[in-house]
Amino acid sequence: MKMTWAIFLTLFWSFSLFASPWESFSQPNRLSPEAIGSYANGCLLGAKALPLNGHGYQVLRSQNKRYYGHPNTIAFIERLSSKARSELRTHILIGDMSLPQGGRFSSGHTSHQTGLDADIWFRLADTKLSSAQLSLPKPKTLVDMSAYKLSSANWDNRHFRLVKMAAQDNEVARIFVHPVIKDKLCSLEGANRDWLRKVRPWWGHNYHMHVRLRCPQGDANCVDQKPPPKGDGCGAEVASWKPAKAHNVKTYRGSKTNTKVEKSATSTTVKVKSKPKKFLPRQCTQLIDHSK
Repeated sequence: MKMTWAIFLTLFWSFSLFASPWESFSQPNRLSPEAIGSYANGCLLGAKALPLNGHGYQVLRSQNKRYYGHPNTIAFIERLSSKARSELRTHILIGDMSLPQGGRFSSGHTSHQTGLDADIWFRLADTKLSSAQLSLPKPKTLVDMSAYKLSSANWDNRHFRLVKMAAQDNEVARIFVHPVIKDKLCSLEGANRDWLRKVRPWWGHNYHMHVRLRCPQGDANCVDQKPPPKGDGCGAEVASWKPAKAHNVKTYRGSKTNTKVEKSATSTTVKVKSKPKKFLPRQCTQLIDHSK
């Protein structure tokens, strides 16, 4: 019994030690909407909540309070879901967005800090999910991870159409998907390939796409990511993501040394620079200080 309590207390204090202070905010602040800082080091002023009862979508794990975003993100999701409902005859499932005032999650993501990121699951809800299913949703992977190939049983051509719809939205800067999914998208598109430049291969995105919006016009303190490499990112570029045989492809998520380093179509090696220490933007530290 003593050992059980010891383990419990250890886990409790470990969680308390590493929990993000941003998760203590239960409501958005009342400031004018503005994304502050970069996607992985920032916060959000004047966030809006994505309505839990909307048209063409459902919100997953709402108990985690990660359904907030910049007004531009809310508008994008409503545009995309309305189009998906009318053209694809389904409901899209919205995963993690941002916390009520943005900032770092205690687990799950490094980005999603400025209200401009949203995870959209590849599981298509032709029939709406129940409350219990929304609270503990089961993902549907589009990749056979052990074989590093597309899961033909789970693939639906509507996945291609959904990603393309999202990528063609003017507010979207990037969409992260698993390299195998990117390769499939490349194989299905014909001459109109411009949108594929926005779709970037990245590990861990086999059951959802991570949509990233550009900095809103007028948000002077928002830091945009550099544009994706030129070209559609297909062919040799996406093929270069396939792990060597020495790796266990079922669990391979990329080397820790190349985190967030995007490959270009012409590069053969990637030089990794040491990461500079991050300092939270002043507007964000002020939010935390005022909450104490």
